[in-house]
Amino acid sequence: MSDLGRDPRLEDGWVERELALEFPELALVSLAVPARHGRTPPGLRERLRLLSSRFHGARAIQLRREPVPAAYRVFFRQAGVDPDRLRTPVEEAVVSRLVRGRFGGEGGIVEDALLLGLVETGVPVWALDDGRGDGPLGLRPALEGERLGDGEPAADLEPGRLVVADARGPVAVLFGAIAPGCEPGRGSERLRLCAVQVAGVPAIHVEEALWLCAEALEEASPGG
Repeated sequence: MSDLGRDPRLEDGWVERELALEFPELALVSLAVPARHGRTPPGLRERLRLLSSRFHGARAIQLRREPVPAAYRVFFRQAGVDPDRLRTPVEEAVVSRLVRGRFGGEGGIVEDALLLGLVETGVPVWALDDGRGDGPLGLRPALEGERLGDGEPAADLEPGRLVVADARGPVAVLFGAIAPGCEPGRGSERLRLCAVQVAGVPAIHVEEALWLCAEALEEASPGG
């Protein structure tokens, strides 16, 4: 990914060499922000309400043909995941909106800030507890016998499944579950917002998704 015009607070993760050769445009971008806790404030709820009015049945059907959602569908297939069985994050969010009648309202401020970035740009964003990491984050296939997390709550990983990892091991399945203990919680002081760029998705969309999430969290702070 080009750093031209990039904000220095955005950090590029590493990509395992063979994975980078297979997917030259694959990139992990992250941003550390102060943690926020509690219920979604009125301003963010209103932004999600306005977004809800833009997504109805016809738009949901058309969504997968739009450039950014289509690019993630292609990447899912290339990575061995059937997007018709496991929906891409933006398709899952839109289907949930059709079922529930609105975006948001099930989680708290972090979940709704991530949802805002996703729906506005089509780029999936997730959050980790930045205090639990061990070194820079990157992308690689899971190894034989690896697990997602430590101890009894840990889950077995399918070898070759793409994961986000640090020096200790996988912290999340790419576009999937987060390792127990790495999720944001009441004790989190800082969050690391993460997004993945794939072929067909301009860098500016990835950066916009991260900044939308960060700004929504900042505006929700007591001094925001």
